[in-house]
Amino acid sequence: MKASKKLLLSLLALLLITASTFARTENGEFDNVSKDKYPAIEANLMVGLQSDNEGLRISSAYYLGELKSKNAVHQLMKILREDESYPSRIVAALSLIKIDDPQGIYMVQRTSQFNTQEGVRKMSERFYLSYLLKKYIEENPGKGKYLAYIKF
Repeated sequence: MKASKKLLLSLLALLLITASTFARTENGEFDNVSKDKYPAIEANLMVGLQSDNEGLRISSAYYLGELKSKNAVHQLMKILREDESYPSRIVAALSLIKIDDPQGIYMVQRTSQFNTQEGVRKMSERFYLSYLLKKYIEENPGKGKYLAYIKF
């Protein structure tokens, strides 16, 4: 138990340290240094998705979502469908929503309806409903203030 807590804390520290790698400018784009390194970063994270280490899989899935990596959609869908780890499935669903790929969004929507794990189903539903709300507000900017009371 203590070993898993230490591992979790180490991974969290690693995530915080590496977060600066993904520096963004004010408009949300990656700066020139990160753009140059993007293919290598993406390739390493894709390898991390296939790891036996659950923490590495989860953090790789999370950062691929942050990078909005279209190349990761199919692997994230596989994790959402088949992974035995509850946290891995949740992070995969979140990353698919962040990437905003139609196939990934559809997978999260279907997971929210038909997944056998209740927690995964509920979190996928929240992610999907938040995605729909965001899209509605983008299309109808004047009506966003009336929807502020909605909580998922």
